[in-house]
Amino acid sequence: MGREREAALLRRALDGASAGLGGGSATLLRGEPGIGKTALLDWTAAQAHNRGFTVLRAVGSEAEAELAFGAVHQVLWPLMERSEALPARQREALESALGLQETVSPGGGFLVGAAALTLLAEATRDHPLLIVLDDLQWVDSSSAAVFAFLHRRIAELPLVIVSASRPDGLTADGWPTRPVNVGALAPQDAAQLLRRRHPALGRAAVEGVVAEAAGNPLALVELPLQLRPDQLRGIVPLPERLPLGRRLERLFADRLASLSAEATRVLLLVALGGGTAAWDVGKWLRAKDGEQVAHVLDQIESSGLAQLDSAGLLTFRHPLVRSAVVARASAQERRDAHGELAAALPVDDPRRLVHQADSTLLPNEDLAARLQEAGRRLSRRGGDAEAALLLDRAAVLSTDPLSRARRLTWAAVMAARGGRLPYTAKIVEELKRSPVPLDSAPLFAYAVVYVDQSHRIDFESSFALLPKALDGLAEPGADSFGGLAEQAYFKLLLASAYTNDPRGWTALESHREQVSPLARLCWRAWSDPARTAHGVSEELRALTANLSEEQEAGAAWLLLWTASSVDMADATMWRRFTEQHAYATQGTIAKTKGYQDYLEGSWDQADVCLREAEAADELGYHCNALMFRHYYAHFLAGRGDEAGLLEIERLIGPVARRARMKFVEDHLAHLRGLVALAHGRYEDAYARLADITPPGVLPPGLPWFHLPFFDFVDAAMHTGRHAEAQAHVAAARAARMADISPHHAFLLAAASAMAATDDDAEALYQAAYAVPGAERWVFEFARLRLAHGVWLRRHQRAARDALSEAHRAFCSLRATPWAGQAEQELRAAGHSVSAPVGGRDLLTAQELRIAHLAADGLTNKDIGRLLHLSPRTVADHLYKVFPKLGITSRAALARALNED
Repeated sequence: MGREREAALLRRALDGASAGLGGGSATLLRGEPGIGKTALLDWTAAQAHNRGFTVLRAVGSEAEAELAFGAVHQVLWPLMERSEALPARQREALESALGLQETVSPGGGFLVGAAALTLLAEATRDHPLLIVLDDLQWVDSSSAAVFAFLHRRIAELPLVIVSASRPDGLTADGWPTRPVNVGALAPQDAAQLLRRRHPALGRAAVEGVVAEAAGNPLALVELPLQLRPDQLRGIVPLPERLPLGRRLERLFADRLASLSAEATRVLLLVALGGGTAAWDVGKWLRAKDGEQVAHVLDQIESSGLAQLDSAGLLTFRHPLVRSAVVARASAQERRDAHGELAAALPVDDPRRLVHQADSTLLPNEDLAARLQEAGRRLSRRGGDAEAALLLDRAAVLSTDPLSRARRLTWAAVMAARGGRLPYTAKIVEELKRSPVPLDSAPLFAYAVVYVDQSHRIDFESSFALLPKALDGLAEPGADSFGGLAEQAYFKLLLASAYTNDPRGWTALESHREQVSPLARLCWRAWSDPARTAHGVSEELRALTANLSEEQEAGAAWLLLWTASSVDMADATMWRRFTEQHAYATQGTIAKTKGYQDYLEGSWDQADVCLREAEAADELGYHCNALMFRHYYAHFLAGRGDEAGLLEIERLIGPVARRARMKFVEDHLAHLRGLVALAHGRYEDAYARLADITPPGVLPPGLPWFHLPFFDFVDAAMHTGRHAEAQAHVAAARAARMADISPHHAFLLAAASAMAATDDDAEALYQAAYAVPGAERWVFEFARLRLAHGVWLRRHQRAARDALSEAHRAFCSLRATPWAGQAEQELRAAGHSVSAPVGGRDLLTAQELRIAHLAADGLTNKDIGRLLHLSPRTVADHLYKVFPKLGITSRAALARALNED
């Protein structure tokens, strides 16, 4: 009732998967308890079943939120007979996560995600799939990470994911799907639903209940059940309004009050124990005396609060019933129930320990130690977020303050590794209020720095704490904390690269021998690349070729950062790492990929940076969010979008200045110079770029010096400063810039051609084109073609090919001002300008999907919802599709797509 918008959206998602046009999609329904999310999920499941989909379901449970991969188990268990089709490493990780074997997998949750994706892809060979996830706010963190992984990678599969969460559900934060907010029913829809479910209601009662329910369907159904007959018929007024927020729970609490103590106890066991407890309750009931069983079942089922299904599983009618059951129980009743649940579980079941902890009122060192060990085992399986919760519980049960602090410190680090940064921040604040044991000081320092860097965007603690931590870790016999020195070294390197603080560089140099060759290589790549990064590309290839899978998993950040410094991150690297790790590493992967997409001309991926920024902010990784927006600024500057660049700068500039992030501030200054170049304001561009990199100087505090180096030469030549341009090129040659990476080599060759004298120019342009992999750098290669075309035209030579190629590349990038420069030069050379041709074959897969959906009559907003893109991104794609197909309107799309 009243859900036409949501139903249309869900129907289109199923249409896309079953017809193969839109491919996979994901929808997150978000709304208050009782608003009708589950009804929409059930409707979608029925629709999918009728269309021949295989429907897989999982329901989150408060009682099982700490059971790692529990929801994944619910979804994938029906498909496990297909697991033989998985690669051995993926199958091992999946079976370990689901508890089918004890093998420790270094890949963690994201390797489980890759295995899940492969298994689902195998299943879609037979039928399209629908995955329904209810109560997402209670899904365990490890499962949530796997589902988030799937969300980003199902576009090409006939697979639809529909999930539901409450607005305050932490699991939904950072979900890579824009939520569809399910709001209150409109008054007319609410009245229609009320009359359908309660036809005997009088007019006054209908009006009163509609006003009281405020559009909540569950309240509309439940409230009349509490009214007396004379109130139902409108003879006497309705009772006063129930308090907001708890009113529905109070309705259920009234029914609970009428149950016997035995029936109430059964419901409490189910509420606290989740699915396993519900199964055990079924066995318990069958083992009891027949009359007592019948009495308990009659009470529970006649109350309408829960029912026992054919499998003996006792299920609540609505999640609010569970909340009401737990809220109504006393603290002692809850402890007793946890104790009973613990006794019913096997000794080696981790939930047994959790229930034992919840049943214990006083400190218990033995239980705390067992919880700590269970947490470490869980962490080795990839469940860092759940392991942090166990360590936190162990800390509460500790008998002395130092043991408590040690366990809390480990909990903070595990929570950070598991992508629960706000939780890490909370634990760190708690730790700061009491002394930290000296033997845990390095671990505590790392946790503090992690929160300060990632959450607060503050790097001061990095320089105050990490050098001391590295000193302590270097002492003979010191605890290594599982390779903490390497991680602390990287965090200090990160802070130093972002701020160029000399304290950091000094400490990094003094601790070089304490860390691995890869960490030392990363230091060389970032400290002063014009003088220290020679040969980094070759050495990195050699190092990565010899890493084991376990070493590679632990070194992900170092590998990604080293590769990023020399612009050599590629598809092979994404494949190596996107199967592994929690958000902490995945965020680094996404940042690296966003920057590489800019360098390699994949500018249709620009909006991914904004979506990742929103997700990072919601997860509490505010530094990541800033950096994603900073990389988005590169795409804007490349396209000459001055207004967009200023908007981003207003957003991130003040934060970067407060944090002394010279890395970001210098980049923004460089990008302002690039925009000035795009619009032909060459004096402005030269002044801005010379401020960053003066003529003939490659500054040591500029780790990405090669980008403004190239732009400086371009600006200098346009302003007639040939001597300054040549001095810059000479400085780069003296610094052996070409020995750093292929990209550095190309930029030096391109700048040398631009700054050359007339006698040498043509040979140097040809030499730049011949640099291996030159075409990989799409934007800069197009600018080289443009500069070459200009030189050819001015020397009365054939310039059409060079200028046309440049124009075509700029159009594909939607770098409009640069395309305008190429058009102007083409016309000056006496040539006409035509749009790129080639029709359907030139469309990318995403463009083709969008074109088909637009041809079917969907609006940009509809297409965006279906494919999880912004309407602006959809419009941008269509902007490129129309000229490729030789049309000017949406009306012509269907005809153009059907043409051979």
